[in-house]
Amino acid sequence: MRIGLIDVDGHNFPNLALMRISAYHKSKGDTVEWWWSDLEHYDIVYMSKVFSDAYSPDVPEPLNADKVIKGGTGYAISLGNDGREYFDKENHADLPTEIERCFPDYSIYPQYEFAVSMTSRGCPRQCSFCHVAAKEGCRSVKVADVSDFWNGQKEIKVLDPNLTACRDKRDLMAQYRETGAWIDFTQGLDIRLLNDADIEDINRMKLKEVHFAWDNPKEDLTERFDNYAKLGKKNSKGRLATVYLLTGFNSTMEENLWRIYTLRDLGYHPYVMIYDKPNASKELRRLQGWVNNPKLFAVCKRFEDVDSTKRQNASRT
Repeated sequence: MRIGLIDVDGHNFPNLALMRISAYHKSKGDTVEWWWSDLEHYDIVYMSKVFSDAYSPDVPEPLNADKVIKGGTGYAISLGNDGREYFDKENHADLPTEIERCFPDYSIYPQYEFAVSMTSRGCPRQCSFCHVAAKEGCRSVKVADVSDFWNGQKEIKVLDPNLTACRDKRDLMAQYRETGAWIDFTQGLDIRLLNDADIEDINRMKLKEVHFAWDNPKEDLTERFDNYAKLGKKNSKGRLATVYLLTGFNSTMEENLWRIYTLRDLGYHPYVMIYDKPNASKELRRLQGWVNNPKLFAVCKRFEDVDSTKRQNASRT
């Protein structure tokens, strides 16, 4: 058969589902390629989408395929009457077991030299802005070993949604450490559950990057972050960690700035995430543009001084 693949989100990051689908069909002797036009006939075209339409608009279905299969979280996210996104489990289908178990075909993304890994799924937090619990369950459960994703790459990007909550985290942390690869915890370790053994495991890794999250401003996590600042090692960039900050959901600007200033004073690199960014206020966009611009954030210490700092920098150039 001739198989076509469409990465609806673009090719900005490897799509794990498509890599597994490619590996499965190649093992069957099928031809697998990126779908590129309606001039060629395909037996099956797979369309995969991770993000909602607000961030990753859908594309038209191919007209030259006997069968089109759509999948991914993005196709199961709907907009409620309150303007918030919801995960509709009835519109989501997991990959068949025989495909889910395939080692990813990294060759379809030759531009990326790292491995991607998702060794646990699920999260007990059930945050109302997040789809993980609805999609994967309210427990963090080990679903694979690191060797199911890694075959010698120098870097591994860990996609587990809440590895810190997994009861098998000691085993998984050891597996990541023993690869000798650079480890990037991309999704945010849960600092509320991080214990000294976790920190010791992280300190023994080749740490490319570690991410945390401080989503709820009503929850004061200062002591937690202060503890990691004292015990944790710095990453490959010589800084403690990056901390995702959710804004535009349940926080005031004062609460946003309190978290930002607190983390900066402790030595962290805050990173502003905006909920429903297409409809965000100009002030929130300015806040994100300040914090997420390392050079501007380094020279401008207070949000209210952003515009004057920009004008001063412009006058020098």
